[in-house]
Amino acid sequence: MPRRMPLIALTLLWMTAARSAPGREPVSFVKDVAPVLRTECLRCHFGPAPKGELDLTSRANLVKGGASGPAVVVGKAGESRLVRLVHDKKMPPKKPLAAETADVFRRWVEEGAVWEGGDLTPATSEAGSRAGKDWWSLQPVRRPAVPETKMLGWQDNPVDAFVADALAHRNLQPNPETDRRTFIRRVSMDLTGLWPSPEEVEAFIRDSSPNAYSALVDRLLASPAYGERWGRHWLDVVRFAESHGYEVNTLRPTAWPYRDYVIRALNRDVPFARFVRDQLAGDTFADSDELSSAATGFLVAGPHDLVGNQTVEGTRQQRSDDLFDMVATTSTAFLGLTTGCARCHDHKFDPIAQKDFYGLEAVFAGVAHEERAIGPINVERSRKDVAVLRKRIKDIDRRMDEAEPLAAAEGGMKSRRPSVNTRRNVERLTPVTARFVRMTIAATSGGTQPCIDEIEVYSPDFSGGNLARDSRGAKATASSELPNYPIHKTAHLNEGLFGNGHSWIADEPGRGWAQIELAKASEIGAIIWGRDREGKFADRLATDYRWEVSVDGKTWRTVAGSWDRRATDSPAETANPLIAQRGALQAKLAALDRPAMVYAGAFRPPAETRLLKRGDVMQPGERIAPAAIGGIGHPLKATVDSPDAERRRALADWIAEPDNPLPARVMVNRVWHHHFGQGLVRTPSDFGFNGDRPSHPDLLDWLAAEFVGNGGRLKPLHRLIVLSNAYRQSSRVDPAKQKIDSENRLVWRFPSRRVEAEAVRDNVLKTSGALNLAAGGPGYDIWTYSNYVTVFAPKQRLGPDEFRRMVYQFKPRTQQDGTFGAFDCPDATAVVPRRQTSTTALQALNLLNDEFIHDQADRFAARVNGAAGPEIEGQVRMAFRLAFQRLPTENEAAAAERLTREYGLPILGRMLLNANEFLTRE
Repeated sequence: MPRRMPLIALTLLWMTAARSAPGREPVSFVKDVAPVLRTECLRCHFGPAPKGELDLTSRANLVKGGASGPAVVVGKAGESRLVRLVHDKKMPPKKPLAAETADVFRRWVEEGAVWEGGDLTPATSEAGSRAGKDWWSLQPVRRPAVPETKMLGWQDNPVDAFVADALAHRNLQPNPETDRRTFIRRVSMDLTGLWPSPEEVEAFIRDSSPNAYSALVDRLLASPAYGERWGRHWLDVVRFAESHGYEVNTLRPTAWPYRDYVIRALNRDVPFARFVRDQLAGDTFADSDELSSAATGFLVAGPHDLVGNQTVEGTRQQRSDDLFDMVATTSTAFLGLTTGCARCHDHKFDPIAQKDFYGLEAVFAGVAHEERAIGPINVERSRKDVAVLRKRIKDIDRRMDEAEPLAAAEGGMKSRRPSVNTRRNVERLTPVTARFVRMTIAATSGGTQPCIDEIEVYSPDFSGGNLARDSRGAKATASSELPNYPIHKTAHLNEGLFGNGHSWIADEPGRGWAQIELAKASEIGAIIWGRDREGKFADRLATDYRWEVSVDGKTWRTVAGSWDRRATDSPAETANPLIAQRGALQAKLAALDRPAMVYAGAFRPPAETRLLKRGDVMQPGERIAPAAIGGIGHPLKATVDSPDAERRRALADWIAEPDNPLPARVMVNRVWHHHFGQGLVRTPSDFGFNGDRPSHPDLLDWLAAEFVGNGGRLKPLHRLIVLSNAYRQSSRVDPAKQKIDSENRLVWRFPSRRVEAEAVRDNVLKTSGALNLAAGGPGYDIWTYSNYVTVFAPKQRLGPDEFRRMVYQFKPRTQQDGTFGAFDCPDATAVVPRRQTSTTALQALNLLNDEFIHDQADRFAARVNGAAGPEIEGQVRMAFRLAFQRLPTENEAAAAERLTREYGLPILGRMLLNANEFLTRE
């Protein structure tokens, strides 16, 4: 039975709660005023001879006015001619503005007539119903001058200067600086997703050095936890999950390397250009390691329908949907544009033609949702280990070859040589000159068709290498080969590749012959052969065979055979220590040397791309070449004949081009969004007509220019933001300020907000002392699986392997963590550029009654007891230090001691883990 939470605990929870009051949002110039001026007013009041000598393209001209005097008196709507004319429906003369729009102008003037951005230009021919090529986000990024400010202490950081300037226009003052404890909790959570330790908080509070803040930030940015925290943000943007979705929701157990790539790239502060190129074409670069190559998991991170469709239309539609997902996600993630809307027709709101959409689709025409082989992820370590193992195996082979008895003539001494085995058999010969070497098989294990993966021929002293290699001019022939199996062809007999996947199988049960013709007659002393050097298959092994040689291919001489080999697994065989050593080393090598599989897309010759009329897969139109969005940057350097890799690299170069106006703006806005809870543009993946307008356009452009100037590295951007006074403000709510700017768009305070689901779980584990910081590799599971249509059943008990950070939790699509999914965790069915923050009873109930929380509360209690001893007063103080990095107040201590005395320390732990202070970044 669940242990009930007593009333005193709920009372203590209430003591830690925070409340806020609603208010009215101020008028946005960019969103509410500028579009009306551009579409309705600049038709007449623009250019060298504006009507009434009134030019409305800038704030200065607006205040200056025209022939009739000033158009606006800032702060005084009643004295503003523009407001009167609009309110009286005299302007615009042909189509007066609605009463609601007129009221917007009145409020805008009264609020200070804030003008954000540069001069306006008239709307394009779309008459304001859509964006044109002159849309704000499509204009080149400029580096505006940093405004001057008289706000004390806000002059040194450009972020502060821009924020202070916007606040001054609204007669707002920023909040005072927050205390040090709050700051270190805030910045630690923002940069690493983990609360600081009590010791870290206390050390920072005591640190009086002038670089205390910068040293703290540098330490957090250097922590591996930084990439884990910010990697999760990016995985939301790209809809990463480890199952296919749709009705069967089959798992993708090899998708995790993409997650590890993202985390590593952020920790290494990989330049933005390389970050883009790796995810679109990491497999094509010579300097890519296996993890960088796996970055193309970005392309296939979305849902994929595995259920086949028997109709032509259905098959085409499934492929079209996959390509649509790739185009739409690439566009929203890197460009902040909803190009997917142009699948069926020209975009209704943004300057994106249907042809642009299919030009982007053509870029991905060779990409398929599949696994592909890739080298070991831990590349450097694996290469060293492989080299060592191969040398040791080679040494053992040399010793075994030297000890191998000479093959006996037919009918000679019996049982002199080791039994045949599937991996590697050596035929030591009395030196003989030959050009043709032939193996004739008379019987196999099980009577099945014989299989040979490779035949090697060597000189008597093994010098000069393998004479049978095709690369040395040798030719392979055979009696027959298994039809319709490309992996079992005669050509595989001497191509130098081992294993069943590169072998020859005869098309005759229990018999057949295979022959190697050397480039020239040579003296030979050994033949080496195997059925499967990788040791995966033990069938089809030749058990009765003979080796013959010839100089001219006509006259043959028998030189070895199976007659003098021991029976399989004879005592003499199994007692050979070299064989046992070799087998153990080979097993290790196979595990290291075998290419790993990764769900990162397979790449093929691109299929032809056609523009689909109305998006209908059964109505293909003109052929489309790979292309980007027309009118932005340079044309894509690809043609209809370009191969797949060239197409993807061309798009990556186009996106990463410093002159592209979108990517830098989009990326810095994402960073601002996660630091302040809302972006300068509140629609992080939509910078088009239907998206938000920037609250601080000049700041957005300055940050974008700074980002590009720093080589597209994120860590300097983080450092600039979190060391600003704007970020260091108190989160205290001021009713007077809130009345002016209820949504804190002008950043007059730091916005407190609940932390995300992953941070809640991670910090429960950290506080209990159970957090496992193991990084990378396959994710941990909290489910068991069954059936063709995947059914998820929660594990009954979780342990240390499942106590890793939540970013490493195996992430199926549509299936939520039973405890923390309630905290607005995305289910990866779609991209999520910003998470919603809801408040529900289920969240509190999960943190009170869930078995996982019960277990962690017990661990927390044991940790507290071990650190503080048996005295309840000391336990309460230690519990508050670990959970909140502070000591309890007098009232909190009294209530917590009473609770612990009556119900036990685990109940106190559950209460603290459910408190607002534990869940809220202030």
